[in-house]
Amino acid sequence: MKWKKFKVKTITDAEDIIISTLYDIGLEGAQIEDKVPLTALEKEQMFVDILPQGPEDDGIAYLSFFVEEQDDGSLVLRDETVDEAAILERVHGELEALREFCDIGEGTVTVDETEDIDWINNWKQYFHQFYIDDILVIPSWEDVKGEDQNRMVLHIDPGTAFGTGMHETTQLCVRQLRKYMTPGAKVLDVGTGSGILSILSLMFGAGHAFGTDLDECAVEAVAENCRANGIDPARFEMLIGNIITDRGVQNQAGYGQYDIVVANILADVLVSLTPVVKNHLKPGGLYITSGIIDDKEETVAEAVKAAGFQVLEVNHQGEWVSVTARLAVC
Repeated sequence: MKWKKFKVKTITDAEDIIISTLYDIGLEGAQIEDKVPLTALEKEQMFVDILPQGPEDDGIAYLSFFVEEQDDGSLVLRDETVDEAAILERVHGELEALREFCDIGEGTVTVDETEDIDWINNWKQYFHQFYIDDILVIPSWEDVKGEDQNRMVLHIDPGTAFGTGMHETTQLCVRQLRKYMTPGAKVLDVGTGSGILSILSLMFGAGHAFGTDLDECAVEAVAENCRANGIDPARFEMLIGNIITDRGVQNQAGYGQYDIVVANILADVLVSLTPVVKNHLKPGGLYITSGIIDDKEETVAEAVKAAGFQVLEVNHQGEWVSVTARLAVC
């Protein structure tokens, strides 16, 4: 199938009202392109490997809307068969009406045709099997070769959740989990994403993992990856919510019962997270962190010490840092 893309050039202040207005005429699922910096809240909630460093905000925004093109070249909008000219006329009419009472910038519209794209799965062409030390990480659409049959194999499809294991921060955590894992250990994985760290923890000998994430896509990704690796779902609980601020999430995770907490998230989030997760660890429990750019190493290390942890190791890979610490035994 093919799609018609209607792309509106506007300003960032008008994004919401244009999206809402065009939604009312049947254009949904807007793709937003702008250079607006992340807010403090967005940074806090980004349980991801890398914090994007974008260019300076110029106030310009592009909003793209996609309409499926039928075999005869017609378009369907709210169950009505229309053509490109009809949609353009409606869009221009709505934009001109908005212009009467608010600034929408240039307000121009361009139309392109795009081939059939599976936006959810298109990333697969870039993800192929690789190794973390002697562990083979392989997606479902590739086969384990003969020479790898005796390796530890992790089958991972990140889908729409973060985490393939290719990034340095993930690999730093994997090595520390493997080094410090004890049989039957209980692991809390904050910002679990695709579930890679929890699943490997269970493969390394952990007895149970509890993962939290802010993105609901993580639930399906974790379930699929558990199935792919033969992990009993009863051994890996998954909860959507912010463990830093949500007392309900904290209560469900449970207090004073984890042997290891692992958090591969941003340094600024780790500073807020650290005094919270100490309440979930057993005395003497381990805290494995990464997602720390090298110039934030001291910030995280000081936060860890201030929360009552003893820093055991600081490891580097590329420009990224992992801090491993032990909670003091009272």
